[in-house]
Amino acid sequence: MKKILAVFLLVFVIGCAKRLPPPAETKMPKEPARETVEPAKKIEKEAVKETVRPKEAKLQEEELALKGEVPAALKEVLNDIFFDYDKYSIRDDARPGLDSIASYLKKDTAAGIIVEGHCDERGTNEYNLALGEKRAKAAKEYLTSRGVAPSRLTVVTYGEEKPVCTEQNEACWQKNRRAHFAVK
Repeated sequence: MKKILAVFLLVFVIGCAKRLPPPAETKMPKEPARETVEPAKKIEKEAVKETVRPKEAKLQEEELALKGEVPAALKEVLNDIFFDYDKYSIRDDARPGLDSIASYLKKDTAAGIIVEGHCDERGTNEYNLALGEKRAKAAKEYLTSRGVAPSRLTVVTYGEEKPVCTEQNEACWQKNRRAHFAVK
């Protein structure tokens, strides 16, 4: 009888423990990450310095546009390049566009470029931010292999945050898998 009473009391005490309601979820506004890092990889100090916050990049671009300081010839060569699904290697059809950018930057030694990495909506936000960064870095590496100083190129990742197309089909997703170039 004592055992039953002890078990009953134990169940009563455990079952009647005060349960706190789950904390209210606070929704943070979506803002592109400043940087992304693949799991299990260490951040290098230089990598952190080369990735700027997207808001800063946008402000720099808008300020230059307002001042009218973006040469028309530079605007002409800054065309997006596109990537295959889940890839960050430079495609053959992107090389001529990158070569034009490199050629311009070698002539105009004062110009700097922001390389933005973008993805389609498939995949998690974290994965797409990391993939966008890899795409931007791949474009940067290609330009530096063509003689452009790395200090003139800044990498930014937006992941899936700034789509140019919002339809749910392959043609639209292809437009979003890109590296976009802006004036620094």
